[in-house]
Formats: sequence, structure tokens, C-alpha cells
Amino acid sequence: RIQYLAHRELRTAINETGASSGSAVVLDVATGEVLAMVNLPTFNPNSVGTSPRDAHRNRAVTDLLEPGSTMKPLTVAAGLEAGVITPTSMFNTSPGWIANGRYRTTDTHNYGVLDTTGIIRKSSNVGASLVAKRLGDRQFYDFMRRFGYGHVTGSGFPGEAAGLFPAPGSPGWSGTSKQTMSYGYGLNATPLQIAAAYAALGNGGLLHQPSFVKDQHNAPKRVLDAKIANEVLHMMQTVTEPGGTATQAAILGYHVAGKTGTARQASAGGYARRYTTTFAGLVPATQPRFATVVVINDPQAGSYFAGLVSAPVFRSVMEDALRLMDVPPDD
Repeated sequence: RIQYLAHRELRTAINETGASSGSAVVLDVATGEVLAMVNLPTFNPNSVGTSPRDAHRNRAVTDLLEPGSTMKPLTVAAGLEAGVITPTSMFNTSPGWIANGRYRTTDTHNYGVLDTTGIIRKSSNVGASLVAKRLGDRQFYDFMRRFGYGHVTGSGFPGEAAGLFPAPGSPGWSGTSKQTMSYGYGLNATPLQIAAAYAALGNGGLLHQPSFVKDQHNAPKRVLDAKIANEVLHMMQTVTEPGGTATQAAILGYHVAGKTGTARQASAGGYARRYTTTFAGLVPATQPRFATVVVINDPQAGSYFAGLVSAPVFRSVMEDALRLMDVPPDD
């Protein structure tokens, strides 16, 4: 039933935005079980020859994307774990940009002084960069690897991609890498990897291997202290509340924790004016039951911001899923 919901809502959003493709993943936070996995365009397995080969792959486990700002909660979690920031640390993001080698990291607005929660609520690239500057290269890299970036999730799905997450000192790592990775550029992940990482935040810092088979999951691995996971979860809740970047992900009667990610798509020699919009969320935020990731590629009509494209899909799917699974309201 959740699979049907995810398929219906993703198809509606792709039709309305003129997007080229999309994926959605829903995980059970407590077990890592895949409750839904949708990819569009799709095909009829009873009539494979009538559909384009491009539609045959499981994009949620084989296609890579730059996760964009969905990385920021993990960057903040890394800073909290290392003790270089606290939930009340203050960051001056003026004048809305910061140098990164010969490049600039910019925000959509000059947010001035933000606290740690504000970095996530306003999705400040500058703020995430300031956190990353306090972390060592290896410290940052090892933390993200723990959450599953750069290697397969262990789901067992044939052809699952490991993603791309270069190590410090490797040819893919440069002096600008840590800063750009802190807000989700310069690395690649699958939608399933992002969902598994968010499920770990929602599960008190315990990471499960995603499983396609019910009751065949391994013991979880602790990747973060439960207190820090809960602090970050509380910060992510402000994203869907007034003043956040994804108020359209809010669900009446439930607290929602989440994060938008709007990333320009890479092209030869740089980045194109094409976007991948991602929303990753956990609900109910006080005791998460579902971790859901919605990815929509290259929307053509209307907005290209994830808060207006992917977040409403999350809301529509989760509203019905919470009701179907009799999850009590927490707000």
C-alpha cells in the first residue's frame, strides 16, 4: 500500500513539473526494511521490449546524485561529536559568501549571524562551511564513511552503486573538497544511501543495513551517540516549521524532521542550469517510524527548489502511510 502511494504521488509530481525522472525510498527506521521503492519512468516487466532500456534500472540503488544540502545535518552532527561546536554556537555568515580556494561558497541570502540550528533551518552553505573548517580532513571523512557514504549499503540488490566519496590524499580530494562536501557537492550517493543515513539519525544513532526481505535484517551498528542524534533531529524539525525551507513537508498532527537539497547537475566542465531536488525526512520526529527520501530530476515547470518540488511528495506519501500503519500523532 505504501508502494502504491509513493508511485502515485511521485508520478503526479513528475507530470506537474515536467521532470525527466524521479525516485522515492521509504525505510522502516527500526529495522531498515524497505517499505517502498519507486522509480519513474518505469516499465512493465511482462512486456519489457516495449519500454526504453533507460527505464529498466532501479534508479534508487544504481543512480548517483550529489546529495546537496541533505548533507548539512551530518556535517553538524560531525561538529557536535568532535566537540568543536555546540547546539548554541553562533556563526557569522555575512556577507552571504565565503572563499573556498579560488572559488566562492555562497548562500541564497545574507543570513547574518546564525546559531547551529539556524544553519540547518535556513540551509546555509556558508554556515556548513564554517563548521567543516573546524574539523580535520580525516575526521570529516571518517565520520561520513560511518554513515555509509562511499560504500554499498549491503542491501544485496544486484548492481547497487557504492557512490563516490574520495578520501583525503586521493586524486579526487583537493583543498576545496571538505568545504564543498559539507553542503553536498563533490561526492555522490544513491537515494537508498541517503535514506539509510537519515534512518540512523532517527534511530538514535544506530545504522541498519537496508533489507528487501522482511525479518532478515542484521544487528544495527552504532555510528553516533544517541544524544547527538536527537539534538540534530530536533534541529531538522525546524526545517518544516515556519521560517524553514520545507514548510510544505509539514503534516498536520505530526512533528516532521527533514532537510531539503537542491543541487545543480554536473555537466562537462562545470554545472548546468539543471537541478536535482531532494527531500529527506523522518516522521514522527519525536520517535521516527519512517525515513523517506524523494528525488526529482530536472523539473522544468514552476520552481526547482526542493522545498516546493520534492517536499510536497514526502508530505502526501507520509500522511497516508502514517494513517495506514496506525502511527499515533505526536503533535
